Amino acid sequence: MIFCWLSIVVLCISLALTWALRHYALNASMLDVPNERSSHTVPTPRGGGVAIVVSFIAVLPILVGFDSLTLSEAAAVGGAGLFVAILGFADDHGHIAAVWRLLGHFIAAAWLLFWLNGFAPILLFSHVLDLGWAGPVFGAMYLVWLLNLYNFMDGIDGLASVEAICVCLGMCIIYYVAGAPELFGAPLLLSAAVMGFLFWNFPPAKIFMGDAGSGFLGIAIGGLSLVSAWHSPHFLWCWLILLGVFVVDATFTLFRRVARGEKIYQAHCSHAYQNASRYFKSHRFVTLAVLAINLLWLLPIAVLVAVNVLDGVVGILLAYSPIAVLAWRFGAGSASPQ
Repeated sequence: MIFCWLSIVVLCISLALTWALRHYALNASMLDVPNERSSHTVPTPRGGGVAIVVSFIAVLPILVGFDSLTLSEAAAVGGAGLFVAILGFADDHGHIAAVWRLLGHFIAAAWLLFWLNGFAPILLFSHVLDLGWAGPVFGAMYLVWLLNLYNFMDGIDGLASVEAICVCLGMCIIYYVAGAPELFGAPLLLSAAVMGFLFWNFPPAKIFMGDAGSGFLGIAIGGLSLVSAWHSPHFLWCWLILLGVFVVDATFTLFRRVARGEKIYQAHCSHAYQNASRYFKSHRFVTLAVLAINLLWLLPIAVLVAVNVLDGVVGILLAYSPIAVLAWRFGAGSASPQ
């Protein structure tokens, strides 16, 4: 019950901080000006994701105090998240070359894996697979990809916020159903921090998240998924299933762009969600559609995996297949906007 009350406090802090950051961005002319690759048409303040970072990291000691996270788990997620957020905030204010950003992302991933004692064993078709020395390498690639795909998918109003809330609250439900309620404190409070920001970011957005917020959410969600994997290998599959829309769209888009020889760090607007927002002429429709997919399709599958009705690999294939069809339908990674 303490976490329910605390989530209200976190939401209010995030709400107030986002308001303050919006005024700061307006006064400092820190605006996202539309260009040919943008999905918005009006100059909009950016950097509001800092509110998510501050409000969540501030309550990490409380999560440790109530045994919802160990000290090492809090140091892993909080330290990596803060480093990525500072890097993103600096990039929001100026520009950091892609190679240095990527190096910073791997440093954050290494920090997180160090404090978590590496990558937990994976459950494959009822067999536990310990990756050994390859575990940290795989874990670093996983975290850096999740961090960057979250950045890629933060391109229309409300989408990244709604995704984070769905994933985190979905995992709270899964932890309860699977008999691990001690784990739901961190995702619950992270979702509350995002809700406060979403009030200002829901279409039409009054402020954008910026790289500080999107990068932080990517590494924080990745970190919490690895924390849960040490408690039960089923849980990692559940996180990945709930992240299905982002994983499929970003990965599908990346592969098609690489196949055409494009520079992967070059800005573009060819994700399926961006094409869909142009097709329907609405950010709100696409964001709410993703919400519906998360609640009506991905969450039930993740629950079935959590209670051992479905194998994790089978659950992933089942969850991702129709999303891949949608990604193809809306031209994810296509050379010309759909």
